[in-house]
Amino acid sequence: MPDQAVSQRLAVCSWSLEPKTPADLIEKLNEIGIARTQLAIDPIREGGAWADGFKQLADAGIEVVSGMFMAVGEDYSTLDSIKQTGGVVPDQTWPATWENFQQMVKLAEGAGLKHVMFHAGFLPHEPSDPNYAKLAARLAEVANLFADHGLICGLETGQEEATTLRAFLEQLGKPNVAVNFDPANMILYDKGDPIAALQHLMPHVRSCHIKDATRTITPGQWGAEVVVGTGQVDWPAFFDVLKAGAFDGLLAIEREAGEQRVADIRTAKDFVLNLVG
Repeated sequence: MPDQAVSQRLAVCSWSLEPKTPADLIEKLNEIGIARTQLAIDPIREGGAWADGFKQLADAGIEVVSGMFMAVGEDYSTLDSIKQTGGVVPDQTWPATWENFQQMVKLAEGAGLKHVMFHAGFLPHEPSDPNYAKLAARLAEVANLFADHGLICGLETGQEEATTLRAFLEQLGKPNVAVNFDPANMILYDKGDPIAALQHLMPHVRSCHIKDATRTITPGQWGAEVVVGTGQVDWPAFFDVLKAGAFDGLLAIEREAGEQRVADIRTAKDFVLNLVG
């Protein structure tokens, strides 16, 4: 995987930079030196300073290469809280999440996007689980909605083991439902080795997050997200698997911890380009 090919596919997850306005995001991306972003669409839907965000980014030469939707009410404060509130699983938030998704697919399509990712929530391990059929029906509904607007939906990894996610996808049977692979999430959620997971999911992987982490030493608690290159992701092996799978999709740097996001993301960019070069 040559350096130039990777450099042309690197992007930054907009929410990592906690931008208050499109102008703020533009400034931070320029400081990092990457003019591509995976953009959180919820602020666009909510309007205000972000109402014309797509136009502002385009006018500044920033390419929005994919989008991200959030389900309503997600609480990431603990592993247990996100299990209870994550994705399309909770009955109490599903109607509002579904309403938001219907609005945002139109925004994504209008901006020319082809790929949008989100967390589906914790997938049941067995089809006999009473929640399995409910979740499958909701994701089929989402997949059909996305397909109607020419979109691929990427389910982010981490909240279940790779074998569970692959089995679920193949049972679901929706060609526009793919995987946004995040190696750090496999560590943060303690759901197995990220390289083995990537190998298993490779037929379904359409985009990746570049993020690093260290595994928890206390079962039931989060691992720690760290600067790319300082954690437990085996990055040479990661890129070897992508190369073997002829992966040519998005590589979006994500940083959701720390107080110096711009510097950390710039470090991640340099680390990746030095590694693959």
